[in-house]
Amino acid sequence: MVDARNQLLASHGDPDTVTYLRSSSKPFQALPFIESGGDDYFGLDEKELAILCASHSGTDDHVAVVRGLQHKIGIGEEMLQCGTHNPGDAETWIAMNLRGEQPLPVRHMCSGKHTGMLGFAKMMDAPLTNYLSMEHPVQRAILKTLSEMTDLQLSQIVIGIDGCSAPNFALPLRSAALAIAHLCQPDELSPVRAAACKKISSAMMGQPLMIAGPGKFDTELMQATSPKIVSKGGAEGYQILGVLPDAIEPGSPALGITIKISDGDADNRARQATTYEILRQLGALSRSQAEALKKYGPRRIYNFARLDIGEYRSYVQLPKSD
Repeated sequence: MVDARNQLLASHGDPDTVTYLRSSSKPFQALPFIESGGDDYFGLDEKELAILCASHSGTDDHVAVVRGLQHKIGIGEEMLQCGTHNPGDAETWIAMNLRGEQPLPVRHMCSGKHTGMLGFAKMMDAPLTNYLSMEHPVQRAILKTLSEMTDLQLSQIVIGIDGCSAPNFALPLRSAALAIAHLCQPDELSPVRAAACKKISSAMMGQPLMIAGPGKFDTELMQATSPKIVSKGGAEGYQILGVLPDAIEPGSPALGITIKISDGDADNRARQATTYEILRQLGALSRSQAEALKKYGPRRIYNFARLDIGEYRSYVQLPKSD
């Protein structure tokens, strides 16, 4: 956990651990597109801004927003290079099976991000066929922006390939926390970048259903706390959180928080419980907000015979303030 001046406020484990952000990088991948005026160029609304940063669950509502975005940009979903997978929303998947409908790229959780990258390429009059290459101007702009938001040199950022085939980035947890702190408190950034940061954070908090979907953690956290907290999870136990200025008390600074569960947290329990406990200890959750999110907090464990066999809780402990 750091503030926008890169002061390390709390940590557990090694804050300089280098690991991939996975989908937690999406707000920063959208940033240069918005900073370059992409939202005004294509006339994007708040839902479309949010879907650029989303790992959505493939509902019909998500598909409608992505297709509307593609219509404004003037591309077809066949241009997406993200591949396909089953939608993350169970009701949508059941309905598709009943219709005999196969998943299309537009239902991929990263279809909004890929559509935004194609829009950025089109706006720059750059090639659309190789938009995922690190030699493409879209990816070079993303890397440069991430470098500036994290105060890292380009050579310090490790580049890999994500599950959706787009470039992804490994960097220290502390540096990623600084990036989200800058996103939430961009006072010291250029006016153009600061405005783009505010558009992205506002869209994510204002349209949380677009970021993930019904019943998903990022969505429920931002629904409960808006407009105080930006939340974006990634694969393999990664979570990034931005606490906005004044969210804890009047005059409190923005905070950037990154969490990495080292075993990958396949069932998403540890990341959510840790997030809840950090925000609770920070005082970032009101009583009603903590109650709305209590299913992610401490709770009893029952076996198949409904015997109470223990408690499920996070052991994270923030340092006490003076």
